[in-house]
Amino acid sequence: MRYQETLDWMFSQLPMYQREGKTAFKKDLTNILAFSKELGFPERKFKTIHVGGTNGKGSTSHMLASILQEAGYKVGLYTSPHLKNFTERIRINGEEVSRAFVVGFIEKNKLFLENQKLSFFEMTVGVAFDYFSSQQVDIAIVEVGLGGRLDSTNIISPEVSVITNIGLDHTQFLGETLPEIAFEKAGIIKKNIPVIIGEKQEEVVGVFLEKATELHSNLIFASDSLENFETDLLGDYQKLNAKTAVIALRNLKGFHVKESQIQKGLLKVAKSTGLKGRWQIVQEVPKVICDTAHNKEGLSLVMRQLQKEVCDQLHIVLGVVSDKNLSDILPLFPVNAMYYLCQPNIPRAMLIDELEKQTNAFGLQAKKFDSVNQAYTAAKEIAKDTDVIYVGGSTFVVAEIL
Repeated sequence: MRYQETLDWMFSQLPMYQREGKTAFKKDLTNILAFSKELGFPERKFKTIHVGGTNGKGSTSHMLASILQEAGYKVGLYTSPHLKNFTERIRINGEEVSRAFVVGFIEKNKLFLENQKLSFFEMTVGVAFDYFSSQQVDIAIVEVGLGGRLDSTNIISPEVSVITNIGLDHTQFLGETLPEIAFEKAGIIKKNIPVIIGEKQEEVVGVFLEKATELHSNLIFASDSLENFETDLLGDYQKLNAKTAVIALRNLKGFHVKESQIQKGLLKVAKSTGLKGRWQIVQEVPKVICDTAHNKEGLSLVMRQLQKEVCDQLHIVLGVVSDKNLSDILPLFPVNAMYYLCQPNIPRAMLIDELEKQTNAFGLQAKKFDSVNQAYTAAKEIAKDTDVIYVGGSTFVVAEIL
């Protein structure tokens, strides 16, 4: 098979969660455990840091990778979802996995994948672990896909576990309350392995303390630290992510990272790892900002930052997925902005008429467009040099304009 044929086959086997939603969610680790055995347990052949949480886990993972690369290590990085290309999910020292490796891996294991009925995400985890093993990385940063306890990545035994924070996202899978969601995220805590919690949140502190005590894991809250670190990733919300990454590395045994390497690594995260879509400035005149924040906690931080932008008029290109609770997020958006509504090109997108109906109900001045590109083009045509355009609401909206 050629590369695109391979991806099409992977997408079609069982639904891809990011595109299809609930039907793609697996409720146990049976498949990934069987696949790991079939592959010869590749995840046991390199060291890992496991990173979960509701918001910030992607940025924190990239920070960890950048710092360790700066310290001279060969670093694998597994993240999801991808913005443009599937190969973004799997990198070594910033370089994406080759298309040839992906094609060869699927061809070699296709019969097993078909018989076992693996999901898209389970396959992808297998590709990543096999690639990192074959390339003999020193360490891999592994980002949780969804939740933690039942996530396919949760077959690793990491050197450090990281949980950035807890928010109300994916409630149809993880629970309706913060403690219920925290319980699922805490599933990545392992016996005698230190765990770094990025943000101390009163509602869930007890959940983490109980799990860490049960497993004799040293628990540290990064937000208790008074230190601050500079990073090239824009957005005030990155300050806590940087703190979380640094404290995680200080609890990583067997790796030598100097303070100067921490500072340098944090200042070149985007360059070293290829991270995109986090308060990314696409152009300066008029200023265009895109951000993949898509839940209440993430968007509240981003909207707070957006209000600090000095401009004559704010233009917002907005699209969301169908399972998004707009009554939670629309009140966060400024009423004085002009809105350009769009429907990202995925089956899981919220229909444009429904998005228009709900934005109108919240008193937002909005026009609807047939595509993300049309909405973005209209915003650029109308915006003056002294205006600001923000693109967001969904990872998939950002992906279509990058």
